[in-house]
Amino acid sequence: MIRNPFHLVEFSPWPLLGSMGAFCLTTGLAGWFHGYSMNLYILGLILIIMTMFQWWRDVIRESTFQGYHTSKVTQGLRWGMILFITSEILFFFAFFWAYFHSSLAPTSDIGMTWPPMGITPLNPFQVPLLNTAVLLASGVSVTWAHHSLMESNRNKTIQALSVTIILGIYFTFLQAGEYMETSFTIADSCYGATFFVATGFHGLHVLIGSSFLLVILMRSFKFHFSKNHHFGFEAAAWYWHFVDVVWLFLYISIYWWGS
Repeated sequence: MIRNPFHLVEFSPWPLLGSMGAFCLTTGLAGWFHGYSMNLYILGLILIIMTMFQWWRDVIRESTFQGYHTSKVTQGLRWGMILFITSEILFFFAFFWAYFHSSLAPTSDIGMTWPPMGITPLNPFQVPLLNTAVLLASGVSVTWAHHSLMESNRNKTIQALSVTIILGIYFTFLQAGEYMETSFTIADSCYGATFFVATGFHGLHVLIGSSFLLVILMRSFKFHFSKNHHFGFEAAAWYWHFVDVVWLFLYISIYWWGS
């Protein structure tokens, strides 16, 4: 029998089911925006959530209980996470490009001024500044959790992770309240479109990151991590720091400079 340090994955239904769920989700969402039923969108959402739980369960079994995540496999996972975050950076780069394309050379269609005529931007020193402080604090707490894990201090790791998740949820509630108070919508010129698309996708990433950290917290309660074997924790921390950095650029360019 030939042994190697790589993990040869078994046949799994989750990639196919996940792709079907993504197709139903995007198609159903587009249909819902055009006034059709939400049934296809709800079906896609259910498939995505079910795939998430089942796939994560399998990966946790492979890494924690079956020992398939060797040092070589972990190295590949690290590079995979790095490339994924790089793709996310390019994703947001497109939104910043659109924003600065419109703001640095405003056309006559929007009154040759930025923000466009009729748009009252949000005060950057109110809720946006509070949101910035909340995310920066969450970055500190997730770093605290990582250092506690490296010191094999499980109680402090759980405490710091809990604080990070609470701050992430608080940020989401603050942003939802901010959206309700805006005097413009996504249909109000290029300003409204770029503002809500950029900040909205960031808010979605905060929700994803909070879910990621919640799974890590649940695994911490079950003693899944040690100071030498905790890539899942590191991946969640990397993703959360990425979310923090993107928000800093959003705050400086859209909320502060753009107002």
